[in-house]
Amino acid sequence: MLNQEVAQLLNEQITKELYSAYLYMGMANYYADESLNGFENWFDIQVQEERDHAMLFRRYLLNNGEKVTLAAIDMPPQAYSDFKSPLTAALDHERTVTASINQIYDAAYRNKDFRTMQFLDWFVKEQGEEEKNTEDLVKRFELFGSDAKSLYMLDSEMGSRVYSAPSLTL
Repeated sequence: MLNQEVAQLLNEQITKELYSAYLYMGMANYYADESLNGFENWFDIQVQEERDHAMLFRRYLLNNGEKVTLAAIDMPPQAYSDFKSPLTAALDHERTVTASINQIYDAAYRNKDFRTMQFLDWFVKEQGEEEKNTEDLVKRFELFGSDAKSLYMLDSEMGSRVYSAPSLTL
């Protein structure tokens, strides 16, 4: 049985991961409406990843005899002012998720919950990758996004991204 503080934070993380999926779905919709199908694809894959993350937290709780409690998911922003806005919002959001994972890790550490710390190690690494990938996308957009031909090429590159399921073993 998990420490109740840790279990509560893990349950809350499920909602945060589902919100992330919802947020990224809205961003994908924005790019779809703007006919930037590559950016839409990039965020569609983010949706799948965040949903998978929520399911990993759910499975971890269930595997440790904890009840999963679902909470309401807030509505994400519905409009963006320009093509760059969703990208910078996504980077800010990834940093928020990293802080949340770190908070759970800290609670697990304080409670000597080494099993949960080991489980969270994958997420710590994953968040580093998520921040780096999103930061790189923002930087590349800043370099190339104001030129129509370069934006077209960047959009085409984003369209080649493929989904790969997480490799975390529970």
